[in-house]
Amino acid sequence: MLTLEAAPPIPDTMAEAFAAFPQPTRSQILRIRQMIFEVAETTPGVGALTETLKWGEPAYLTEASRSGSTIRLGVAKSQDNTVAILFNCRTTLVETFRGHFADVFAYEGNRAILIPASVPLPETALAICLAMALTHHRQAK
Repeated sequence: MLTLEAAPPIPDTMAEAFAAFPQPTRSQILRIRQMIFEVAETTPGVGALTETLKWGEPAYLTEASRSGSTIRLGVAKSQDNTVAILFNCRTTLVETFRGHFADVFAYEGNRAILIPASVPLPETALAICLAMALTHHRQAK
């Protein structure tokens, strides 16, 4: 389990997007946000993240190092109270996650990991997936 440090404060430009998530998904999304920053900080070569909105949802980019693929946080359209951690569908990231963690997560096609807000986060497996996404461009070379 990660020993999470405090993530940076939520930028004012992002606060409305986080506030729009219904509980209990908001709590789960905020925890995942914290994990993304911790994984970025502890994974060599990732560097600082850019936190922005894409399609009105929080997104995390490795603009400084260009080491990884964008991670976006949202709520699953098909399932109530389910968090969607979205990845670029043109990558093989979700396929790779499914190969390693078929029994840990539910998936939405080749674009998202789905986690019901009512279950504890599988932090170890999720941290591995986040690290893979944040270093995707380095691994692809």
